[in-house]
Amino acid sequence: MSGESAAPPSRAPPQYVPSRYAPPERKQSFFDAINANKRNSWILIIGVCLIISGLCMFLGYIWDIGYYGFFLGIFIASIYAVFSYFLGSQMVLALSGAKPVEKQDDPYLYNLVEGLALAAQIPAPKPYIIEDPAMNAFATGRDPQHSVIVVTRGLRDAMNRQELEGVIAHEMSHIANYDIRFMMLTIVMVGLVGFLSEIIVRTFVFGGRRNERRGGGGVIVIVGLILAVVAPIVAMMVRFAISRQREYLADASAVQLTRYPDGLKNALIKIQNNPQRVHTATETTAPMYFADPIGKRLVGLFATHPPIEERIKRLTSF
Repeated sequence: MSGESAAPPSRAPPQYVPSRYAPPERKQSFFDAINANKRNSWILIIGVCLIISGLCMFLGYIWDIGYYGFFLGIFIASIYAVFSYFLGSQMVLALSGAKPVEKQDDPYLYNLVEGLALAAQIPAPKPYIIEDPAMNAFATGRDPQHSVIVVTRGLRDAMNRQELEGVIAHEMSHIANYDIRFMMLTIVMVGLVGFLSEIIVRTFVFGGRRNERRGGGGVIVIVGLILAVVAPIVAMMVRFAISRQREYLADASAVQLTRYPDGLKNALIKIQNNPQRVHTATETTAPMYFADPIGKRLVGLFATHPPIEERIKRLTSF
């Protein structure tokens, strides 16, 4: 027997076994969510632009002005956009009954807004409050330099610091991502689609015989009426789709800002468990709110907001 000692048995390198207490693997980062929602929103708004272009071209055809119809539509849209750009936020605040909050009135809310604005690297929006027991909020303005964040009394009183911070960060993200301007342009274009469709219908009603003398009147009437009826419905569906996409984007951006998804998630759970109507909210202002403010509970293509369950699910995956 050899005097040499036997070599120790080789051992396989230890394998890592994840702890059962380790957090689950994230399905997507908030950076992925932000990029995806930005892309989807631009695709949707390009679709509205194509609808407007088609209506303008068709209007130019039935008026015998050719491509001038397109430029006429752009001219009308520009006037409407300028008006909405400078006066839209003041009108929304007046319709909502929102009142400005001074620092001495609510230093807690004021400091929270200022701190999140500093984190987002934008000028601090002016805080406003609506005396309503419902839990909700929205942001408005034409750019970060001229923006406000509005919260209801119900939200201010019901949320703890982390939850209120999550909601304010969501609205701050709307401002930092220029959603307030983006949604205003969407409202302008959807309104323009309805206006152009109304002109087309009235042209056929009051100028039907002239259209028939131009030849092919039957086909033109059918195509024009279908376009005039369908286009506003499609544009409204696109507007709601954009609103839903921007809500997902703001949720993801809020997580990026606070690094604490549970605050926003718990705020959504509270609203889900106690849904209430904001009495001053309207069909026009509803897409601006943090959650559905009018309680229509519509789902699918005609919903102004994504389901709260889906928003909570996405926040859980971060």
